[in-house]
Amino acid sequence: MDLENASAVALGAISWMASEEDLLPVFLNASGLTAEGLKAGLEDPEIQAAILDFVLMDDSWVLAAAGHSGRNPLDFGRARQYLPGGAVPHWT
Repeated sequence: MDLENASAVALGAISWMASEEDLLPVFLNASGLTAEGLKAGLEDPEIQAAILDFVLMDDSWVLAAAGHSGRNPLDFGRARQYLPGGAVPHWT
């Protein structure tokens, strides 16, 4: 996984959300984004991180997004680590 692949995973996740009639408005409300702001910011790593944070809140969403995009469900968590704020802390 690298930043380019992480971006592709996030874009696949938003594609899945857009295909779910009721879910995209929930994401927009939770994130504070407008539809126009989301569209304009799709290349922004921070927006991509927000997309993945949202999808990762529910395992069934991860599985559905993975099925929609043809990805391994584990790719979503891996991708999140490459976007802003996703570094896994080392406590040792």
